[in-house]
Amino acid sequence: MRIDVLTLFPDFFAPLFSSIIGRAVNEKKVEIVITDIRDYTLDKHRKCDDTPFGGGAGMVMTPQPIKDAVLAIDPDHKAKRLYMSPKGQTLDQKLVVSLAKEERILLLCGHYEGVDQRVLDLYFDGEISIGDYVLTGGELPAMVVADAVCRYVDGVINKDSLGEESFASGMLEYPHYTRPQEFMGLKVPDVLLSGNHAEIDKWRKEQSEKITKSNRPDLIGK
Repeated sequence: MRIDVLTLFPDFFAPLFSSIIGRAVNEKKVEIVITDIRDYTLDKHRKCDDTPFGGGAGMVMTPQPIKDAVLAIDPDHKAKRLYMSPKGQTLDQKLVVSLAKEERILLLCGHYEGVDQRVLDLYFDGEISIGDYVLTGGELPAMVVADAVCRYVDGVINKDSLGEESFASGMLEYPHYTRPQEFMGLKVPDVLLSGNHAEIDKWRKEQSEKITKSNRPDLIGK
């Protein structure tokens, strides 16, 4: 899989090249390419924004640099092109799994008050939001999407881990424990030390249901 990111702030994405996703990149299981939109502006001062028609606070990203960047790196529209926006479809595990089936995705990071609508209408396939709140730009959401999607690429994460984590079965994940058996007066549940895998599975399911009912009752019955 290849993930392209268009941004005004390429240095923002250093964390994607560390830890598990960084290892996947080094092992060529995934390819992440960060493109600086400013490299494609025709403005001699590398300007990529302007005041909005109709008035209002803030600046809007102009369409020309975005259009030229998109056509330079994805001329044949082989990528699923997505704009990171609070107006978009909310990211969930179902959408993550769907995106992971794409051979290539392209993520546009807006900034300031957003981007000119015309470039979205002409060159993009959709919009994605990571939640009902507003951030200063699309860089953090793009990293969230890239991280979540890369985890479903073959060989990046153990498949058994993917099958047992939160949302995989429609429920939240059960608690985890490791050594020492007692920490600050709190002990590991006896069932996890019993070696009885049937009882352990039963306990984990019960804990998962309990946590889901408490923290995310909206997931019950989905």
